[in-house]
Amino acid sequence: MNPRIKPLAAGERSLEAEQLLSRLPTGPDGDALNVFATMAHHPALLKGWLSFGTALFTNGLLPPRDRELLALRTIRNCRSDYEWGQHLVIARKVGISNDEIEKLAGGPADQAGWSPHDAALLRFADELHAEARPSDATWAALAADYDEARLIEALFTVGQYHLGSFLLNGAGVVPEAGLEVIPDPDRS
Repeated sequence: MNPRIKPLAAGERSLEAEQLLSRLPTGPDGDALNVFATMAHHPALLKGWLSFGTALFTNGLLPPRDRELLALRTIRNCRSDYEWGQHLVIARKVGISNDEIEKLAGGPADQAGWSPHDAALLRFADELHAEARPSDATWAALAADYDEARLIEALFTVGQYHLGSFLLNGAGVVPEAGLEVIPDPDRS
């Protein structure tokens, strides 16, 4: 797969982009991850996106496991192999098992094995993806566990991973070597 927007190499980036990228995780080659090197074409949007992502990821109110369940389900719904591979690493660190990851990639939110809270999170992501709003029943299920600030953050979390998936899929950002892709029985 060739990218639609080529990631900028170190010598091609603006000073502002280099400064932003110097604070971020790097790929196996020690350079910026492809997502960030691609976004380096637009340093102002990269800066804003990093600020928003940090607010959710580092300073967020949701438990990390809940955040990653929302993220992975949204990423799966958007078919973003790049985001999937990056977030599997994070998901495993916050206690999401390989069996749960397999279920996340496949079946419905209400399949056996999910707690009522986890199933509500997955339905929340699915309903936002399909209808741009959660059903009243799903909202009530999450509102039983979350205050208003956490409900707002859950909405923004799903939106963040839609946005990221749209960028990655639309720009054709190529996953770094070794990243897992979304399981698909029809993929050869």
